[in-house]
Order: sequence, then structure tokens, then C-alpha cells
Amino acid sequence: MKPASFQLHPRGADLLHDRLLNKGAGFSETERDALGLRGLLPPRVASLDDQVARVLENVRSMPTALTQYRYLVGLLDRNTTLFFRVVMDNLDELMPIIYTPTVGQACQEYGHVFQQAQGMFISLEDRGRVADILRNWHYDDVRIIVVTDGERILGLGDQGANGMGIPVGKLALYTACAGVHPEQCLPITLDVGTNNQKLLDDPLYIGLKRNRERSEAYDALVEEFILAVQQVFPRAIVQFEDFGNANAFRLLHHYRDRICTFDDDIQGTAGVVLAGLYASLRLTGGKLSDHKFLFYGAGEAGIGIGDLIVTAMMEEGLSEAEARLRCWFVDSKGLVVAERTDLVAHKRPYAHEHPFVGDFLSAVEMLEPTGIIGVAGAGKAFTQPVVEAMTRINEQPIIFALSNPTSKSECTAEEAYTWSDGKAIFASGSPFPAMDYKGKLLVPGQGNNSYIFPGVGLGVIISGAIRVPDEMFSASAKALAAQVGEDDLALGRVYPALDRIREVSAHIAAAVAQVAYDRELATVPKPDDLLVAARAAMYEPRYELYVN
Repeated sequence: MKPASFQLHPRGADLLHDRLLNKGAGFSETERDALGLRGLLPPRVASLDDQVARVLENVRSMPTALTQYRYLVGLLDRNTTLFFRVVMDNLDELMPIIYTPTVGQACQEYGHVFQQAQGMFISLEDRGRVADILRNWHYDDVRIIVVTDGERILGLGDQGANGMGIPVGKLALYTACAGVHPEQCLPITLDVGTNNQKLLDDPLYIGLKRNRERSEAYDALVEEFILAVQQVFPRAIVQFEDFGNANAFRLLHHYRDRICTFDDDIQGTAGVVLAGLYASLRLTGGKLSDHKFLFYGAGEAGIGIGDLIVTAMMEEGLSEAEARLRCWFVDSKGLVVAERTDLVAHKRPYAHEHPFVGDFLSAVEMLEPTGIIGVAGAGKAFTQPVVEAMTRINEQPIIFALSNPTSKSECTAEEAYTWSDGKAIFASGSPFPAMDYKGKLLVPGQGNNSYIFPGVGLGVIISGAIRVPDEMFSASAKALAAQVGEDDLALGRVYPALDRIREVSAHIAAAVAQVAYDRELATVPKPDDLLVAARAAMYEPRYELYVN
């Protein structure tokens, strides 16, 4: 279905400057005459395939991932159809460029390479007029909003307004991975200041030159923003992204039962990790509730994963208390245990009765977990002694090094496989290459949230769901795990290949929509076949014929 923009019929240079309608040299001879384009384009009409080949030639000739990122983001601004055709057809190659790990470096340098806004910036100075600002957006059928305040960008910390690269990247994945129409996607950054002194001292920083707001003014801005979204874009999902731990948990709990919202760092991460664990069970045998997990990191990602694992274990018959005893956490100060008096609220449910230990290796040796999950953003935490200890304890240790970007990964795939003598079931947040270990090809799975959140968004859209309960992420995890084939497992990979991501997202969307109908949260009549409906709703990047 054509987006609303096609009804506007811009002409000439205006048409070439509309990123959703522009076809560049792809306009036909008839279109050039009818739409006032003659002379504004080179004379030869190029097919979409020709343009894709040109883009790939340019990208592959560039010296660094960051220059490739800049080129592709510029293409997104000029010709959205071509951008998504290139990305969808080459997702394995280009996803590390348009998102992690390259997007982290792009955020760090955002102010120095900034050319034009790709989303909306709403600052503390905009209080009292947020709804009016949202009406300035050029498309009115917004269905997905990804919003950040820039406080915890990947594992890089406070990037302030430079964090805009994250919602832009996430929404590109909504389209590339699940076919949400780009016109329905809106990236937003709430600029509430930054405590990153390097940015405050940088004359090219694009955000407010002030310390991060911590008072009631912060909550007032967020509340006004949420109310304005309900008013201007009433069918939109609000995805919270890369907020600091305290605000992330607090905002999710405050709004999850009021509006259609979720926090990808808490819930999306949990869904993709649970899916990887379900797939791992097909290698280790047994049930999820037979396992014990030790987390390195007790922030929003770690606690979110723990909470969803607890829910899954309860489905297998454990009590909540029994399930929590199978999840342990190490934070920056050591093992999270009941005797500690310095724990914030979200850690306390996992503060078990146990002697305190201050380092991760000691915790591994004392608790003897079957799996370790790294989500602290602290690189190299899974040392050789840690992996060797896990291998002594387990026949097939589960080692998920999930921190992004690559520099923050707890260990590399090569380290995990080498130190475990090829026995580890490994997954990571950033991509690592396959390796030959003693004659066996091992392919690490990438536990990237892009396997989950795009399908969740699509499922909410096709059902018209008014809320996003945790059951949707449990259903997503099961749907994703079901898409892991025996050929994947034979390579040690616990996630499907990325070139299947659109089909995977369709299955996840169908599972999410089913929860919406089961929970009476849907507002759209239920189709006969949810999987067929999900596939049919997906945007396909190809050029429309504007003039016959």
C-alpha cells in the first residue's frame, strides 16, 4: 500500500528532495517529462538494481566502517527506498555498519559529522509546547516512536543529544527486519543535558550545554512528551531506549499500564536472551529450570533478562522464589547477596542468602552456574580462568557475552571456543566471525535485540494492541527459538541466520498479535491467519510508478 505522501504529488526539485518519493536516476522518461524532472537528472534511466550495485561499490570501497555509516545514512536521507533495498538484500554485511557496533562510534562523533536532523529533538527548553513540536513532523501516521535521553548509549555511557544515532538506527531495523513502513517511524531524543564533560567542553556539541537534569523538571518533560504523543500520534508505540538504569526501570513501571510502551533494553534484551537459552537447551538437554545462571552486570538488561527467565521457569512449575534462586548477579562491587546494604530496588529480589564474594571468578567457582551472561558493558570480564572454570563445571558451558559495542564484549568468540576446547555454547551482542576449531566450523550466534523488537512492533501494529505486556516477550522468545534450525545448531549457532530475519520477524509478530487477542488488548479484527497478515503488512522497498 502506498504511504500518504504519494497523495501530495510534489514536482521537480521538491520531488527529488522527498526522501520517501525520490528515485534519483530511477525516474522513467515519462515521469521526467510529467513531473518536471527533465534536466535535473543524468540522461540515462537507471534501474533499482543498477543503483544498488553502485551503492555497494561505493560502500565496499570506503576505508572505514564510520565512513560507510555516514554514506549510508546520507542515502537514507536522500532515497529511502534505495537505502532499504540495499540493506535488506545485504543485511549480514551492512547491519554492523548501520547499527552495532559502528553506531556507537557514530554517536561519539555525532556533533562533528552532523548535517541535518533525522528525527526530532525535544529539550527542557521546549516544556509547554511539546505537542506543537510533534505536529512539525512531516508524517502523521506514526506507529513507532523510539525515544532516548542519551544517558546510557550502548556501553559508552552518557552521550547526551549525540545519542540520536540510536533511535535512528533502531527504526532503520524496524523497517529492514520487520517491514514497518519508514513513514511510520519517528526517532526522538529528549535533550535533558549531559554529564559528559568532554561533550560540554566540545564547541561542536549539538545539545544543551548544561548538566543532566535530575529534578522534577525531568519527569515533567517526560510526562508532557507522553501526553503529547497520545494526542498527536494516538496509534504510536513508544519504545524507551538507552535511558540510565534508574530512569529506565522507573519510567517503564510508571507508563507500562497507561500507554502502549516497552523498554527494549529491559524487555527486548530479555526476549532475545531467553530465545538463545531455549535454543541452547536443544544442545544441552533438560529444561530451563534445570539451569543456574550467573550474570555479570545487574542493570536494566541483566535484571530484565532475569525477570523473564524467572517467568519462564515458573511456567515449568517452579515457584517464584525457586526460580529467582537460579539467577545470580555480580555487579561492580561483587556478588549481589542479602547482607549488602548498598543495593538499589531493582537488584533486591535477587539478593540471595549467601556469603559475599568480590570477584566474578570466585562467584563462578562457588555457585557453579551452567551459564554466564555478560551485560555490564565491561570488556574482557570473561577471562581465560573464568571460561576454563565454566568448562570444568559443565560439559557444554553457556557463555553469552552480550555487551556492545565490540570493545565492551566480555570475551570474543575465538576466546570462548579456544579456552573451552570448543565446548562453549557462545552468543554475543556484537558480531564475531566464524572460526575453524580443530577441524570443526563454529559459527557464533549474535544475540541482538533486532531479532525481537522489530517483530514485536509489527505484531502490535497488525493487532492494534493498546499495551505491550511481558507475555509478548515470552511469546517472542519461543517464536524466535523455534526458528533456529538443526543446521544452525550443528554449527553451534543458537540464533537463525540474519538473512532470514524478515521471516523470523513475521513469526514473532504473529505470536505477539496472538497474545494481544488472547489478552483482549487488540483493537483490530482478528485475521484468519496471523502469519499471513504479518507477511502482508510488511513494506517492500521498490519504486512505485507515479505516471503511466
